Amino acid sequence: MENIKGLKRTDYCGNLRISDESKEVTLFGWVQRQRDLGNLIFIDLRDKTGIVQLSFNDLTDRDTFKKAQSVRSEYVLAVTGTVKERESKNNDIPTGEIEITVNELRIISKSETPPFEIAKADEVGDETTLKYRYLSLRNEKLTKNIITRHKIAKIAREYFYANDFIEIETPMMIKSTPEGARDYVVPSRIHNGKFYALPQSPQIYKQLLMISGFDRYIQLARCFRDEDLRADRQPEFTQIDLEMSFVDTSDIMDIAEGFIKKLMKETVDIDIASPLPRMTFADAMNKYGSDKPDTRFDMLINDISEWAKTTDFPVFKNALSAGGSVKAIVAKNSADKYTRKKIDKLTDFVKGIGANGLAYIRWADETANCSFAKFLKNGELDTLISDLGAEKGDCIFIVSGGTSLSLSVVGALRLKVAKELDIIPENKWNYLWITEMPFFEYDEESGEWLAMHHPFTMPLEECIPYLETDKSKVRAEAFDLVLNGIELSSGSMRITDCELQNKMFELLGMSQEEISAKFGFLVNAYKYAAPPHGGMGIGLDRLAMLICSADSLRDVTAFPKVQNASELMSGAPSVIDDIQLDELGIEISGGKE
Repeated sequence: MENIKGLKRTDYCGNLRISDESKEVTLFGWVQRQRDLGNLIFIDLRDKTGIVQLSFNDLTDRDTFKKAQSVRSEYVLAVTGTVKERESKNNDIPTGEIEITVNELRIISKSETPPFEIAKADEVGDETTLKYRYLSLRNEKLTKNIITRHKIAKIAREYFYANDFIEIETPMMIKSTPEGARDYVVPSRIHNGKFYALPQSPQIYKQLLMISGFDRYIQLARCFRDEDLRADRQPEFTQIDLEMSFVDTSDIMDIAEGFIKKLMKETVDIDIASPLPRMTFADAMNKYGSDKPDTRFDMLINDISEWAKTTDFPVFKNALSAGGSVKAIVAKNSADKYTRKKIDKLTDFVKGIGANGLAYIRWADETANCSFAKFLKNGELDTLISDLGAEKGDCIFIVSGGTSLSLSVVGALRLKVAKELDIIPENKWNYLWITEMPFFEYDEESGEWLAMHHPFTMPLEECIPYLETDKSKVRAEAFDLVLNGIELSSGSMRITDCELQNKMFELLGMSQEEISAKFGFLVNAYKYAAPPHGGMGIGLDRLAMLICSADSLRDVTAFPKVQNASELMSGAPSVIDDIQLDELGIEISGGKE
């Protein structure tokens, strides 16, 4: 193998253009492919910026030409040559107007035949590409995604620095405190039998920084949550974490909107209008059946409970008599798509997420076909169709039951139908603030009211009297930022009153001993005067996923975990030897795997 001694890179492969014609260049990169046409050899050379074509012909030095013949995919090369205009141009790549006529070629490193073709990595199963992640990251699409993620982080730092935020790192090994998900824990060798926790967020520390007087904090914080995975969730993730003192919710939203405007302009060249629209939690649930609504398409939820009261349909009557409601959506121009067989599949879908069934009206012919027509009196069907604004060619889907369940089921059905009808527009960026979040949510299994947020969230002032009398009326001074149906951020104003904070802990079922053990250091800090403050954490990973139009967080994470929280490439998590276990005072029950 040769080395690069005496060579210095002058350019990256993907940055060269026709304006560079006649320029002498030195390039380093990997071979995408080699094409040997006898008296002509073409090599596509790739680096993180893209691909450029190398050319070897009958004027090329014979030893260099023979060396080019030996080159195979994924070899690492160093070349020097001259930028020339291509005879046969390739409009599919930015460098397609030029090629490099090579006068020196060095083979720096040879490669075995890779387990898959790098250019087609996205056509290969995850099990293979994640095992060889260092190879799939060479794929142009993934490379661009990782670079875009870097650009988002760079823009975030530039923006917040320019707005007087101070970047402060908070500890990675902390005390375990309840924040909703399970903690990842780290055993201590020195303090045998005790454990650190990896932070689910820097929540407590950033509030302590406000008490310390650093009134504008920012951190690209690594966070860890031991929870089940899905496409938009990883056990370790990054959030653009911020906290501000002497502000209200509008101040925090304004700062976040400034960042979003800058980010969208500099990444996808989109001008986002501000202020961003705001919607209360109640309106979002009633109209979209979700606290993170996708507002890129209509198909709003209709409450038809008043109409349903007049019918003799037992399913509706039972739901209403139990204090529930009846909800409907109109799927425009869908009657030809939703045959009876496909509606049966929708019924299975809603049953799978908690509904008892799905009622429907399908207007494909002159007369609308209603699944519960025999329970309707003359004119009732026409009234409903008219009230909903439905027309021939439409379908109406109806779910009844407990109000919260009905809303969430219809919300999920709305998204499923929209995807099946392909009516969700692409290249549309619908940011939305969700405000006035409920402070508590009722758990039907336990019969108790549980906190929807971390215990430091401030209730709206007018709701404080209801904390002990009617938890259903308590709303939080909290807000979420949503983009195209994906939650990007949660934020809130924080409690700064010692007595109110203590009351909140008690309402969450904590004894004074438990409060002191878990949060005593924070409670004590508030005794020394705290400024009014609040903040939020913007999910950098999810933001990158959406900006890159990726299907999963895996596509914007360099070394992601799979659904069982393992990393296929390195084999993490793995067993550790008995010596390490003994030092930590840990015994594995059931033996090692």
